[in-house]
Amino acid sequence: MTHTPTERPARSASGAVVPVLAFAGIVVAVMQTLLVPVIKDLPQLLDTSPSNATWVLTSTLLSGAVATPIMGRLGDLYGKRRMLIASLAVMVAGALVSALTSTLLPMIVGRTLQGFAMGAIPLGIGLMRDMLPRERLGSAMALMSSSIGVGGGLALPAAALVAQHTDWHALFYGAAGLGVLSIVLTLLTVPESPMRAEGSFDLLGALGLSAGLVLFLLPITKGSDWGWTSATTLGLFAAALAVLLLWGVLELRIAAPLVDLRTTARREVLLTNLASIMVGVSFYVVSLVLPQLLQLPAATGYGLGRSMVVAGLCVAPLGLTMMFTAPVYARLSARYGPKVTLIIGLLVIAIGYGGGLGLMDAAWQTVVTSVVLGAGIGLAYSSLPALIVGAVPASETGAANGLNTLMRSIGTSVSSAVIGMVLANTAHHAGGLEIPTMHGFRVSFLIATAAVALGLVLALCLPNPARAARPQLHASSEEDANLARATEALRGFRGRVLDAGGAPVARAKVTLIDRRGRQAGATLSAADGSYALAVPAEGPYVLAARAAGHGPRASAATHAGDDRPVDLDLSLPGETVTV
Repeated sequence: MTHTPTERPARSASGAVVPVLAFAGIVVAVMQTLLVPVIKDLPQLLDTSPSNATWVLTSTLLSGAVATPIMGRLGDLYGKRRMLIASLAVMVAGALVSALTSTLLPMIVGRTLQGFAMGAIPLGIGLMRDMLPRERLGSAMALMSSSIGVGGGLALPAAALVAQHTDWHALFYGAAGLGVLSIVLTLLTVPESPMRAEGSFDLLGALGLSAGLVLFLLPITKGSDWGWTSATTLGLFAAALAVLLLWGVLELRIAAPLVDLRTTARREVLLTNLASIMVGVSFYVVSLVLPQLLQLPAATGYGLGRSMVVAGLCVAPLGLTMMFTAPVYARLSARYGPKVTLIIGLLVIAIGYGGGLGLMDAAWQTVVTSVVLGAGIGLAYSSLPALIVGAVPASETGAANGLNTLMRSIGTSVSSAVIGMVLANTAHHAGGLEIPTMHGFRVSFLIATAAVALGLVLALCLPNPARAARPQLHASSEEDANLARATEALRGFRGRVLDAGGAPVARAKVTLIDRRGRQAGATLSAADGSYALAVPAEGPYVLAARAAGHGPRASAATHAGDDRPVDLDLSLPGETVTV
């Protein structure tokens, strides 16, 4: 197997990279809640039945779930920036399709294309890992991860205001404009990552995962309409199980799978993904309950009688608080690590839902609930990519975070189905209408609390930072983190990166490639040119080094348990090394 270093080093990351990537994440997250203010009017707007109109929302959910792991893997292989721009371009096309139609089928096509952009979030997290120094990485990934909730929270009042005062198609024109702006900003400020995974795209694996996810999520989102014990619902669940099992067998047998299930099965990755489902469940409950409570007429005895816009503004602090927790997360994680921060976030969410059971009598009380839940969900969401990034090789960052984002989407899907069923079964029927009851709202909050409790148990079972096999994200810098890791592991490669005159080269990218052509580690050289990389096992490797103004250099090296320095001389020409 050969490994050829890429031809050019990436441009240095500017200070605008983080806000631009976070803005892209917020833009694509807006697609998930864009039509919430007009849900009840969709059947009339599209001249169709209520059951058919729900496909306008379901299609976005399904395409987003399918796109996240696939785009993550494509980004690892062919460039994360390239795939990010492609995702945003597809979203813009979908928004324009929806803006130009008032019929069901083209609207579903447009909404499907809009959901495809959800892959931008794991791609943004991957770009941050590849480009940013370690001391900036924690808060940057926290902001990018929280953009899912920030976009959803901020979209509610904005979309409500637009829908209430203009034609509803303006929602899609606005979304297209935001997408174009995000593409332009990305092209101007975000460099392409030099990191690439070896291998080819697993097309069969992508088709298998897509089929399995659609078969699984479809009955979850439509089970209330079809009946949870109907032959259609149960048949689709059975088909999903069969397809996903066959897909798993296939992924374990090929050299370059779409999802590395062996990595996914690691304790820290598996538990983090399961906890992500619980956080997704808890996030969506408040988004479903509070807007309905706020807009129900006061004549019901418990409804707060607020307009669509006011209801959106009362829930908006949920997203705003999530945005402002990113620097708080960075400080907590730097001191205690992402595991502890996840636990703190889950505890705050539990407090928010527990207190929210008694804070449903006034609009200001819903604002308090939104703020507390936003803080907890923001801390929890911020911790998830840090835990994933600390547990997988850099070449698998996009795919691994894509899978983690998928887990959150599954959580929100399950939440939507379960809470929808609870509210329907506890509703009061009057004049042919189903009116949600306070009992249903409180049961929904209790379900969210139970999900958080399960997530807390999973978080407590995560490996302690001191015992984790990979570096934690609370190190003071990338160089210090890798040097400390290699020292603690007592096995790995160390040495210096030198130029033609034998002078040290600072911040040179040093990548460790294993015998299968996969990246096994990466670091930046320190100010004195020194580097250190831990190895997962003894055996042959390739050390590839590159720096601005120097040609790439790759050297074969074998680790046999000793600790001899391996210096990398960038004055020599680049070469292809056969392992």
